[in-house]
Amino acid sequence: MIVAIAVLLMNTPMAFAAPVVLILGDSISAGYGLERNEGWVALLRARLEAQGYGYRVINASFSGETTTGGLARLPRALKQHNPKIVILELGGNDGLRGLPLKTSRDNLIKLVELTQEKGAKVLLLGMKIPPNYGKRYAQGFEDTYRTLARQYKLAWVPFFLQEVILNKDLMQDDGLHPTAAAQPIMLKQLWPMLEPLLRTAEKN
Repeated sequence: MIVAIAVLLMNTPMAFAAPVVLILGDSISAGYGLERNEGWVALLRARLEAQGYGYRVINASFSGETTTGGLARLPRALKQHNPKIVILELGGNDGLRGLPLKTSRDNLIKLVELTQEKGAKVLLLGMKIPPNYGKRYAQGFEDTYRTLARQYKLAWVPFFLQEVILNKDLMQDDGLHPTAAAQPIMLKQLWPMLEPLLRTAEKN
């Protein structure tokens, strides 16, 4: 009887649950101003399915999120979903609010370290802020991602909005959030960094 129960449990869907890609981000990843299936995360989910990758995509992104908020939520998300890959898209709101660079940097370090301690791979999506925040602050903000990627040997995208930010047709009226037309471009930009992680994580 015990053996039969063990066999039954081994063949439940939970035992064979697909590995998880967890996205921890702000409004850029939460799909602000977009329909539910228009955001780059939804497009990623569709691409993974179409190309036969056996991953579930969990979007733990919230509009207005900062690195501090993300850090507060990450431990529970890691415990709940046990992801193989975590895509970090945070820091933009820190910069726009002029928060201390050290705070953002320390939070990002902790986010990366917590993720790696759980055995998950990290894809870091870098951000930039307008130069009117001051050259030193803007450069320091940008350098935070570069330094972090090198220090922890991360897959990363230097500036996630690089291909869309200066095209007014690809940005919403607020000038901060990409339109639906921009989402495939954003996915295309991160895909070359993500795909090797998908293949590596599937083998582990």
